[in-house]
Amino acid sequence: MIRVTRAISINESELEFAFVRSSGPGGQNVNKVATGVQLRFDVGRSAAFADDVRERLIRLAGRRVTRDGILVITAQRYRTQERNRQDAIDRLVELVRKASVRPRKRRPTAPTAASREDRLAEKKRRSRTKSARGRVRDDD
Repeated sequence: MIRVTRAISINESELEFAFVRSSGPGGQNVNKVATGVQLRFDVGRSAAFADDVRERLIRLAGRRVTRDGILVITAQRYRTQERNRQDAIDRLVELVRKASVRPRKRRPTAPTAASREDRLAEKKRRSRTKSARGRVRDDD
């Protein structure tokens, strides 16, 4: 089990790993060994979290989620398969952590009297500045 928060844990059996050849550092090793990791996690079918968290996760992940609701994370930052595998898991955990935080409702507020006065005073100053830019008339 991968512990994400106190309430959310992901069963490792729900994660599917595929190893691919990666770009980046590694020299000749890059062309021979599949060190890149592609982590697949079925967000739609996972019982790990509630519906609201699932919706936020899908929205946060954006294009990394397929039409079928499968989250795909590709990790190829490191030269070893194991470090890339851990990097992919860490990125998944971070994404789920962000999704588990319920966004605060925005409470609309009215501008204060002082801020309204400041705004109007600034508009008047700006108006005077712009009106002073008019053509200079020649009264000859």
